[in-house]
Amino acid sequence: MAAHQHGDRHRDRAGIARPGFIGTTDGVELFYRDWRDDGAPRNGKTIVFVASYSLPGDMWAYQMLPLTQQGFRCIAFDRRGHGRSSDPGGGYDYDTLADDLAAVIDALDLSDITLVGYSMGGAEAVRYLTRHGSARVARLALIASTLPMLAKTPDNPDGIDRAHVDAFQHDLLTDYPQWLAENARPFAGPEASEAMIGWIREMALRTSHQALFACNETVSRGDFHNELRDIDVPTLIVQGDRDVSNPLELTSQRTVRLIPDARLVVYEGAPHGVFLSDAARLTADLAAFASG
Repeated sequence: MAAHQHGDRHRDRAGIARPGFIGTTDGVELFYRDWRDDGAPRNGKTIVFVASYSLPGDMWAYQMLPLTQQGFRCIAFDRRGHGRSSDPGGGYDYDTLADDLAAVIDALDLSDITLVGYSMGGAEAVRYLTRHGSARVARLALIASTLPMLAKTPDNPDGIDRAHVDAFQHDLLTDYPQWLAENARPFAGPEASEAMIGWIREMALRTSHQALFACNETVSRGDFHNELRDIDVPTLIVQGDRDVSNPLELTSQRTVRLIPDARLVVYEGAPHGVFLSDAARLTADLAAFASG
């Protein structure tokens, strides 16, 4: 794939910073997990997970553990400002976030990977491909993604009005814990236990407030209509039809029409948090897809 017009950054100072961390060219340390089951037969397949807005790589536990038991190598990292990664005070634009993903893939010298991005992470995965190319990526999975564009504009009249973004940012600046308390159940679905919802809220509350605000702006302004047409790897798209965060008709149903080699799987009755509500099904779909 030809690199997108954004261009590449120099990566001469990126690499393993210390055990469990990868350093970026601007001095950020990204915490990562690299899981393999020594007792499982190796199938030679590697899956790299990119997390949701506001959540660290821990969110993938219920996919990563069973997949490693099936012989996959599973890698997830914490976005800057999230989880155990550095809180650098900036760099929350899609170009820099895609370069952070490239730092992980390059430092671990990964190839033939299945790249899985959830929600905002799907946009980061796409920007990685259009910015750095697909030489190391064999397949792409987009789970409940924000793609191609959420914002309401003259060219996207069915998008989400700016007033909704402003309302969330007001809550973020005044009482984010209350916003989480009110929205965690619609996110996770009616079958999720209170303990599971508490786990999600706890992870979100550990995220840098600055990162939350800046990433929300990045998501609200993202427009990937042109980039999606440049994706040249097989793509699996998964989304629930009761996703209130990224409505199906605004996101995945449009994304599948833009990517040349894409397939959409809709989970009936599933909310935005399909990695929780439909964990076993998502794991099975990812295993089948990553097996090629």
